[in-house]
Amino acid sequence: MAKEFPEGFLWGASTAAYQIEGAVDQGGRGVSIWDTFSHTPGRTANGDTGDVACRHYERVGEDLDLMAELGLRAYRFSVAWPRVQPDGKGSANQEGLDFYRRLTAGLRERGIVPVATLYHWDLPQALQDEGGWAVRETAERFGEYVAMVTAALGDEVGLWITLNEPWCSAWLGYAIGVHAPGLADPQLSMRATHHLLLAHALGSEVVRRDTKVPVGITLNLAPQIPASDHELDVEAARKLDGGLNRLYLDPLFRGSYPADVLATAAAAGLQMDVARDTDMALIGRPVDFLGVNYYMSHVVASTSRLGEARQAGYVAPDSLLGTPSAALGVAQVGRPWLERTAMGWEVDPAGLTALLTRLSREYTKAPLHITESGVAVEDYRGPDGAVHDPRRVAYLEAHVKAVRDAIDAGVDVQGYFVWSLMDNFEWAEGYSKRFGLVWTEYPTGERARKDSFGWYRDLIAANALAVIG
Repeated sequence: MAKEFPEGFLWGASTAAYQIEGAVDQGGRGVSIWDTFSHTPGRTANGDTGDVACRHYERVGEDLDLMAELGLRAYRFSVAWPRVQPDGKGSANQEGLDFYRRLTAGLRERGIVPVATLYHWDLPQALQDEGGWAVRETAERFGEYVAMVTAALGDEVGLWITLNEPWCSAWLGYAIGVHAPGLADPQLSMRATHHLLLAHALGSEVVRRDTKVPVGITLNLAPQIPASDHELDVEAARKLDGGLNRLYLDPLFRGSYPADVLATAAAAGLQMDVARDTDMALIGRPVDFLGVNYYMSHVVASTSRLGEARQAGYVAPDSLLGTPSAALGVAQVGRPWLERTAMGWEVDPAGLTALLTRLSREYTKAPLHITESGVAVEDYRGPDGAVHDPRRVAYLEAHVKAVRDAIDAGVDVQGYFVWSLMDNFEWAEGYSKRFGLVWTEYPTGERARKDSFGWYRDLIAANALAVIG
């Protein structure tokens, strides 16, 4: 028995420029905030940097052949802003644009749809020096940069994605400081949130002006599940849902920031003080599709009810998933009965089905694409060169089934992209975590196909998921 997927369903894999390209000082590329951050002592595991990464810049032909062997129908990559426009302003770097032209042409030659992300966290350092995403000018610069990329690639791209995970850019980068640029000022995060959404709006206008290609945005979304039906736990989950999910979904699909989130922020001394009256109409213009990155769900309890959460079997608070927030009075609590990934994240495929059905019910009937779904496990390459990763196969199978369940429920899901095509520089985790279908040997860049590579190849060929029973 097998469950088929819709004809034309986009089976893909995803990567990001700084995580795989290397060649940071080649081809006229400028310095990004991740170059600066990763070269700052203590910021990344083992002091790892993306200087070499997977050597994709020099091995792009080999990687294109790997994608063809895998049978990918689509490949999601990101364009490095500092490779195209080294200082974030001024004329385009043609050598950088030529690299993405070659990549896009190589995908088309192999029958693979290019899916281009215009911003995946690698802001030119020169723009950060002028305030980064905390200032409006960066959003305006983004529109100018997008025009350079669309002029070079145009309708050869099959789908355009403006931004990847603006929540991570704004909060991990500006409030918590664990991602570039490594700042710890929540008020800057509020401003960065707005300017990132404005950049999406301005970039989308350029894509629509210059191409006939659908354009959307990718959000990292995670269901926030109350630990009980007690009103305090329900309110705690709503608070986290507001800050993680609705702060981005509501402006995009309802044209306004959620009032309760702004009130909660104001109580903590944070203001959305940079939004202009005309911005929200721009931000709220319909997207052609929504990209969804899903890795986990969270169970949330009120800090006043942690004793009850423990009695119900939760680990409270759970240091791997988060700590209580004194300002919000909430805590993410752990489910010890669930499997965890090498990142410490709980495995909850049912959460993906619930998320997709919620998006379709509450926010948009636009097509949805799962633009990232994958797992870090403790991979090991044996003496024979093989990498057996049954946990990754089981994870992907469960999450593909969760997508199929959402489709059966009437949700318009049109694509599924595994994170990631290959092991790569996993941001602050450096090279210590492996997500890939393909093993990367560091620092040589040698590739090896994991068992999950063959499993995914067979799934794509069948366009169906085998179901037992």
